[in-house]
Amino acid sequence: MYRYDEFDERFVRERVAQFRDQVSRRLDGSITEDEFKPLRLKNGVYLQLHAYMLRIAIPYGTLSSKQLRQLALIGERYDRGYGHFTTRQNLQFNWPKLRDVPAILDLLADVEMHCIQTSGNCIRNVTADHFAGVAQDEIEDPRPTAELIRQWSSLHPEFDYLPRKFKIAVTGAEHDRAVIKAHDIGLRLRRHPDTHEVSYEVSVGGGLGRTPMIGKVVRDYLPKDDLLAFLEAIMRVYNLEGRRDNKYKARVKILVHEIGVEEFRRRVEEEFARLDGPSVNADPAEVARIAAYFKAPDYEVLPATSRVLEATKAANPAFARWVEVNTIPHKAPGYAALTISLKPVGEAPGDATSDQMRLVADLAEQYSQAEIRVTHAQNLVLPYVRQRDLFAIWQRLGEAGLASANIGLITDIISCPGLDYCALATARSIPIAQAIQHRFADDNRQKAIGELNIKISGCINACGHHHVGHIGILGLEKRGIESYQITLGGDATENAAIGEILGPGLAAEDVPDAIERIVNVYLSERAEGESFIENVRRIGLAPFKAAFQEVAHAVA
Repeated sequence: MYRYDEFDERFVRERVAQFRDQVSRRLDGSITEDEFKPLRLKNGVYLQLHAYMLRIAIPYGTLSSKQLRQLALIGERYDRGYGHFTTRQNLQFNWPKLRDVPAILDLLADVEMHCIQTSGNCIRNVTADHFAGVAQDEIEDPRPTAELIRQWSSLHPEFDYLPRKFKIAVTGAEHDRAVIKAHDIGLRLRRHPDTHEVSYEVSVGGGLGRTPMIGKVVRDYLPKDDLLAFLEAIMRVYNLEGRRDNKYKARVKILVHEIGVEEFRRRVEEEFARLDGPSVNADPAEVARIAAYFKAPDYEVLPATSRVLEATKAANPAFARWVEVNTIPHKAPGYAALTISLKPVGEAPGDATSDQMRLVADLAEQYSQAEIRVTHAQNLVLPYVRQRDLFAIWQRLGEAGLASANIGLITDIISCPGLDYCALATARSIPIAQAIQHRFADDNRQKAIGELNIKISGCINACGHHHVGHIGILGLEKRGIESYQITLGGDATENAAIGEILGPGLAAEDVPDAIERIVNVYLSERAEGESFIENVRRIGLAPFKAAFQEVAHAVA
């Protein structure tokens, strides 16, 4: 993991002191809420329906056990004993008191964490593949790139007040687990077909919200050394040309759409040629310094398959299923990357109690090089687990209610907090997720259905990524009643796609029936070995629309 140097430490501490003064002036009435709002947003403080919310940055989703233990302490001392992991690999506390936020920021600074640029019209937390450094399909670890961008973008004087928020994601693997095409900038590390050098494929103009769009490639093979200068060129074009008269049309995706990707690419290349690259791009020594922090750990030399694991699986079918669903093959023989589900049936997706956080921190220290990852799907990962240790971990997770074997399945639902918390929401999200989980709770049924990603948003802002869910659910308010619109065929991978609306909105109580009918169409029509999304692409939307309409007509 990256470790703060003296500059990082001073940078964060000075920001805490600055915000402490701003909070003091707000509490004594020296500044108004309107004056305070842009200051608190720059420090990750939102005003939600019932209380302030604090959003904490977890750069590229990488946490140490010490940091996770500190988050548990903060949740216990200053919140209600839990935190919520988000689709941007951040953590949110929903109930802090404003007067306590400076103290929370001090505790975060003690473990090299902060809330800087987790809100506001700036470059937000840079996200990455949660299996970075361990996945077998990886070309290169994307975390050094993400850390370099974090340092370059933090309080960048030219890009601190952009037309709108700006999000960057990085992946280094063949399979996209970072949803790069749904970001303002998506970077994919790939090898040049002729030189075989690792370079960047650069996509621009992705984003969800009220106008969902898939990012478009503006450079196929950008040399690694030119990264920051090329990003600076993109940001300059956007900062100068992006709309500031209408916040709903201020994202870079709108600019790319309005002028066309070819013209956008031309302007970026023109600006890139004008820039003094050496003065912008990172010094190779600094790049090497950052990369050294992400060196692979000293793995134990192990056989590719653990006999202990195989024997334990044979004796315990429930454990065998959990291993099958919640682990992936690892770069290192005898190891596995383990995903811990934060989606037990009936609980709020992405929530973890302080006690659960401490348990995961303990497990990371004992079994995973004291490191944890946060996924964009609101789960946690132990990236360096020896196969022979999986059973002991499973047992301890089971005692804490964290042993659900549902990663990538129908109950592993992404959900925003919705109207239970968010001032922008127009409908509830959490109860919808819980109702679907209860409907499909049976493990055998989930296994029979296979991979199926449901994503739920409580408003048009799409924090739950519903547009790119295999099944997407959008909660809206219609004539004072919550109404849920269902989309089908979205995809968050390298085959990124926006789902299509099936029909009119449904009442909350009718959503599980609609999901069941959609699933039943798949089960009756699928070819052998065909996943849900593959089936939707093959047979089209018509059979699913017909099943959906049966629910809509019955309600009417």
